[in-house]
Amino acid sequence: MSKRSAQHLNHSQGAWAVEYARRVVEDAVREDRTPERAEAVDPVFEVNRGAFVTLEKAGDLRGCIGRPSASQPAIEAIHAAAIGAATDDPRFPPVVESELAPLTVEVSVLTPPEPIESPDPSAIEVGQDGLIVGRNGNRGLLLPQVAVDQGWDARTFLAQTCRKAGLPTDCWQDTPTEVERFSAQVFQEREPRGEIEAVGISAGD
Repeated sequence: MSKRSAQHLNHSQGAWAVEYARRVVEDAVREDRTPERAEAVDPVFEVNRGAFVTLEKAGDLRGCIGRPSASQPAIEAIHAAAIGAATDDPRFPPVVESELAPLTVEVSVLTPPEPIESPDPSAIEVGQDGLIVGRNGNRGLLLPQVAVDQGWDARTFLAQTCRKAGLPTDCWQDTPTEVERFSAQVFQEREPRGEIEAVGISAGD
């Protein structure tokens, strides 16, 4: 079994991840302290995985922070990402308690990145692949759903990931640049504190 198809979460596991991320966000905002990490209720969350937590308010991004490397158990990555999305996204002020009710929470659980030896837009599957570009200490990552949301083709997705890394948009064509891809399972609230659904990207069963 490849890394890209291994360790899929089912719907109940994904729903638990979103509910857990929401609890962490609310505790971090309401109690103004770092919430304690819960014990995983399912062994799948003790497997090392990267994760991102995205917060939206009325359809607009309100915070998104991730732990992309598979260097810690998934539950720790979700916990850290949820705190970061609520309190430490440099693009936004910290979430305040009055904003909690209209927030929706999304969790993306990542597969381990795989290098693309000879980057070619035809090798990128938009809607399936997320991208990481790195060179000379610069590093940029875009989740699979970003390309879908923005209507990008594979070449534009590569260019925008280079831009995210602070590199020229055509740097993916240069040999010193490292390009990796990964997939993600994405689970989100349809509405604040509402039903949780698996969306689009390798959603599993």
